[in-house]
Amino acid sequence: MAEATEERITRREFLKLMAAAGTVMAFTPFIDWGKFMPRQASGNIEKIKVELPDGSIANVNKFPPNSAETIIYPKTGDRVLDQEPFRVWRLIRLPEEMGGNRNDASAFRCYSAVCLHLWCLWKYRNEEDKKRGECPCHGSIYDARTGKAIDGPASFQSPPANLLPMLELEVDANGDLWILPPTWDLYKNGIIGFGRFAKGINA
Repeated sequence: MAEATEERITRREFLKLMAAAGTVMAFTPFIDWGKFMPRQASGNIEKIKVELPDGSIANVNKFPPNSAETIIYPKTGDRVLDQEPFRVWRLIRLPEEMGGNRNDASAFRCYSAVCLHLWCLWKYRNEEDKKRGECPCHGSIYDARTGKAIDGPASFQSPPANLLPMLELEVDANGDLWILPPTWDLYKNGIIGFGRFAKGINA
């Protein structure tokens, strides 16, 4: 009888643990994860040049249309910290038919590489019949012009969780690209892993 009681208590504790885990998982999508991202206060971040993986500076004269590079932002100089997914961004020069032939900041987009579905890292596909962002995990597809999920699981999510956070860019007289100081807010640059609102394209 004592053994049966012990087994029943163990089972009860296990069910409590499972219920607690289920509650945490249910509320995970609603947590403002951007607040936990290691970063400076947005008001103190200065604009910086866009550094490519080879250490060079992104320049409109050397960055062909319909191509993309992975950049790290904000960069800390610590190899471990700089590998965090929340610091990975996709810098895209749009295809020519989408405005990528212009030599100003409007030819470029810089989106968080964290998929809004389950936080895998999506990639830019530049094949003639694609020209979009694609997540290899569950097939979410993102419009290169807007960062909006247009297919796959992320496209079924309600705003703001269907629009990738983005960085605003500027091009100087030499053609170098700069990242403007971001504001980590759902109505500004967005919150990484959670998304952003943008008037007119969140429906």
